[in-house]
Amino acid sequence: MDEDDAGRTPGGTVIGRAGNAPRQAWAGLPWLVRSAVVWSACLVVIVAGLYLLGRIAMLLAPLAIALAATIFLAALLDPVLLLLRRLRLPASLAALLSILLLVGVLVGVGVLVWDLTASQFTELRQELSQGLSRTRDFVTSTLPISDQQLDRMIEQARQGFGQSSLDPVAGARTAAEVAGSALLALVLLFFLLKDGRTMWNWVLTRTTGPNRQVTAEAGRMGWRTLGAYSRGTMMIAAIDAIGIGLALVLLGVPLALPLALITFLGGFIPIIGATVAGAVAVLVALAANGPTTALLTLAAVIAVQQIEGNLLEPLIMKRQVRLHPAVILVAVTAGTLIAGIAGAFVSVPITAVVWRVIDTVQQHRRPTAPPPPPAAPAGQPG
Repeated sequence: MDEDDAGRTPGGTVIGRAGNAPRQAWAGLPWLVRSAVVWSACLVVIVAGLYLLGRIAMLLAPLAIALAATIFLAALLDPVLLLLRRLRLPASLAALLSILLLVGVLVGVGVLVWDLTASQFTELRQELSQGLSRTRDFVTSTLPISDQQLDRMIEQARQGFGQSSLDPVAGARTAAEVAGSALLALVLLFFLLKDGRTMWNWVLTRTTGPNRQVTAEAGRMGWRTLGAYSRGTMMIAAIDAIGIGLALVLLGVPLALPLALITFLGGFIPIIGATVAGAVAVLVALAANGPTTALLTLAAVIAVQQIEGNLLEPLIMKRQVRLHPAVILVAVTAGTLIAGIAGAFVSVPITAVVWRVIDTVQQHRRPTAPPPPPAAPAGQPG
């Protein structure tokens, strides 16, 4: 067979060098261009996948929120469940007692806070309005902005957030969805606490070969990370609420308990939640006691948050759940844009768990370095 026949099929179609033209053109590109093309394609695929998952989550919002709350609470209650199981209680009874403990704590705290602060929330709204009025006066007297310009900016901001009139039907439907999601989350929580480990072992039995060990280790580290994050976040939020609440009491700021409650709830949204809760406390202090108390309140809020961020968070969270502040901001922003407040709550733990799972898989698949060659005997070349 000569060179001309090598480029023909039995039917006589010419192939060969022309078919290699795209490959040769790709090989002729600089490595920087090829790397940019490959990474851009990967980024497009990842963004498209995330967008598709976000759209599916929005269509199934009640179910997605119930599943997220179930997994978060299961990780939070896992130590309680293990303690009850060590007391040789049946799995069903241990799961039921764990859920009853959670419901009792939530209902007890809610009733206590409501009894102490229900009459003060109207006063809190008035204090915030006065604080905003004083802030408005400060802005118009200090900056070259007139009242009309400020009103126009506020109106544009309201339009940007898309405020609309309340719809009773939509409100009732939302309330029904919230109640249904809460009930579904409790039922799923019971089954997850009761049979969660059995379900996970069933998944592991369906994997074979080296993937089984990697899957088991990645799942274990992801679950450990979620549990550490849920318990650590609750502890840090409670410490922030206690510290800022004591500072407000010492400074004589009214409504210290409601503000401490807002600080506790805001602690579950990293960075942004603490900032908003601190701004509310400063506004109330400004309205109630003037700018001096407001500045002292601001200093107290900053001090508590710095102690929390630089000392308590590394100590409580450990390294396995620590994320860079830039990653946290991007995750919270993306979660808020996709699913509102619920997305802001779940975005950071999802990011932490996904990162930990990926890191664990990479560590298992990283090739180990070959052992060094034995040293040559004395008197012989190496």
